[in-house]
Amino acid sequence: MKGLIFDLKRYAVHDGPGIRFNIFFKGCPLHCLWCHNPEGVSFQPELMLMPSRCARCGDCVRSCKYGALSQDPEGQVQADRSRCTLCRDCLEACQREAIDIVGREFTVEEIVAEAEKERVFFEQSGGGVTLTGGEPLAQPEFTGSLLEALKRRGLHTALDTSGYAPSEVFRRLSEKADLILFDLKLMDDKRHREYTGVSNQLILSNLKVLDNLGKPIWVRFPLIPGVNDDDQNLNAMADFLSDLKSVQQINVLPYHKGGVEKFRRLGREAEFAVFEPPSSEKVEMVIDFFKEKEFQVKLGG
Repeated sequence: MKGLIFDLKRYAVHDGPGIRFNIFFKGCPLHCLWCHNPEGVSFQPELMLMPSRCARCGDCVRSCKYGALSQDPEGQVQADRSRCTLCRDCLEACQREAIDIVGREFTVEEIVAEAEKERVFFEQSGGGVTLTGGEPLAQPEFTGSLLEALKRRGLHTALDTSGYAPSEVFRRLSEKADLILFDLKLMDDKRHREYTGVSNQLILSNLKVLDNLGKPIWVRFPLIPGVNDDDQNLNAMADFLSDLKSVQQINVLPYHKGGVEKFRRLGREAEFAVFEPPSSEKVEMVIDFFKEKEFQVKLGG
């Protein structure tokens, strides 16, 4: 069994307790306009160009048999992704690693072997393995098999999810993880559809299901100015979460522009939006708001 993964990150410290080994699943049913990992949205491998590394030598253009690559008058490489077959010839031709294909299949055994290399750091820090993305629940059979394999090895697992999955899938996979990192963005359904492309009704329903399972929950709140930082959304979120008994903490995640350059590298600028990061005063205000509601709050994950 194989899963489509777009990155493996060692020594992560923001996605669960201790030092983590993060597995980034490719493919997500949401399309958040602020996404900082846009390479995780598509369910297919993608061509990514990195202009800052490009020598403008044209070797990649000459290597492409399908006419997918060309150069503008300044020598900058352009891609017609409709012609690209992901054959990898251009990657082999480029000496500067200015081209990549994002998304590679891994077996459960391959990922477990990579995670085992980090065991000493897990044991020293109380860390483990985090499944993130993208959306791990969008590859349910692979995710389930991987969680089971990691559990057999005695490795702590965290499942980072948008909560947007069929309830049966969500319940089954959540039961296999030690900790759930649950992304909660907007409480108003109309606004949730506007900014993420999907309704939040299934998400909120699954969060209640998760609470009834008694699994430890860390709610992750991406703070996007002008989108979800208003009093109405904050109060609605606090009211909803106050009825849940398994929420251990709220992680406030301030928006940053780290995804903007990735949009360009993927040729997908038109699909996303650019926001301004929240001020430090705004971040502190939101943290204080949730603390006043008697939640444990942490800046970052």
